[in-house]
Amino acid sequence: MRLTTKGRFAVTAMMDLALRENRGAVTLSAISGRQQISLSYLEQMFSDLRRAGLVESIRGPGGGYTLGRKPAAISVADIILAVEPPRRAPRRGSEKDDGQAMASDVWDRLSTNMLDYMQGITLRSLVVEQLAKGVVIEPEPAKRSLFSRAKPKPFSVSAPNSVFALGKPLKLSR
Repeated sequence: MRLTTKGRFAVTAMMDLALRENRGAVTLSAISGRQQISLSYLEQMFSDLRRAGLVESIRGPGGGYTLGRKPAAISVADIILAVEPPRRAPRRGSEKDDGQAMASDVWDRLSTNMLDYMQGITLRSLVVEQLAKGVVIEPEPAKRSLFSRAKPKPFSVSAPNSVFALGKPLKLSR
């Protein structure tokens, strides 16, 4: 298992999505703005996450991404392995490689231990931890329907409304 920036960003984006799961689909542009992650980078990651079944995409107006499973059923290891699949270990050649083989065994065990540890951390536990730290989720912006009109502002007319009012001085309203 490799710990990379891509994996870290994927976990961060999934936490952002999980924090807002009750509000419906979340757009990648919203995640990009909040987390300061490039939109094109998020698109690549979410393509991998969708293939792994961790997120679902919704098209059209009001579309975006939702979690593909319950947050308690998604581990940090699931997220990282979705965006950074494990590499195959190179084949060992000769006796010359014995020193490298021993080092490789150590790294393989370390990788296995990291994977086991990360499988025990769920997305739900990360969200609960963030909420306990006082992370505030901004209020949802008011949605305007396609055909809604802005409320007209009241105004006062100071122009004469008849021929008889022309002889009177105009009252200027301020």
